[in-house]
Amino acid sequence: MPAISLSKVEETAPALVSLYKTAGDSLAGNGLVAERAAVYLVVDHSGSMRPYYTDGSVQALADRVLGLSAHLDDDGTVPVVFFSTDVDAVTDIALAGHQGRIEQIAAGLGHMGRTSYHLAMDAVIDHYLDSGTEHPALVVFQTDGGPVSRPAAERYLCKAARLPLFWQFIGFGDPDSTQFDFLRRLDELPVPDRRVVDNAGFFPAGTHPRRLTDRELYDRLLNGFPQWLAAARQQGIVP
Repeated sequence: MPAISLSKVEETAPALVSLYKTAGDSLAGNGLVAERAAVYLVVDHSGSMRPYYTDGSVQALADRVLGLSAHLDDDGTVPVVFFSTDVDAVTDIALAGHQGRIEQIAAGLGHMGRTSYHLAMDAVIDHYLDSGTEHPALVVFQTDGGPVSRPAAERYLCKAARLPLFWQFIGFGDPDSTQFDFLRRLDELPVPDRRVVDNAGFFPAGTHPRRLTDRELYDRLLNGFPQWLAAARQQGIVP
């Protein structure tokens, strides 16, 4: 059974009903129907991201993540970290009042800086540890380019491999851009030489992320999660 029922979604967020149903199908197809997990969303707020806020791509991703979270977590809320040069905001989105929420938050953030992955990762880790949850976490980490400090991002990912956190990176922009070379390398960091389990995945969503079908997006978001859960349980990272 999903954490939040269809009737509850119909009542609190009717615009997300289709996403909720499609997310359920994807979870079933990936053998994850019985799983429970906290879901996080990390969004790039650097200057080059402005077009993706303007055209609604970031809001659309947030809505899709909410539709997925309703199956995995029972509070109807997704913690969201906005990052650029620093962590610009740690807030949340919820089923109730989700429409336009991303634009509302972004409007109050001011300057759009550079791209510091490791600070956003640190904010997620702190939030997760402070939450006291017993469930693992799926972290959807959106960006349109490489980080200002690659060694720091790599170091944080490797250290976080001992925590019950799976980092699913998603790239907005030209799939062939060298901006994503680092994320591809991060995805392939050796196990166990650099990290105890493979705790990350990456896929490019293209220059028009909203053109991905809902099912395709969910399948890509969940692609590495079952394998990580199995490995993390074998290592005692996830109960």
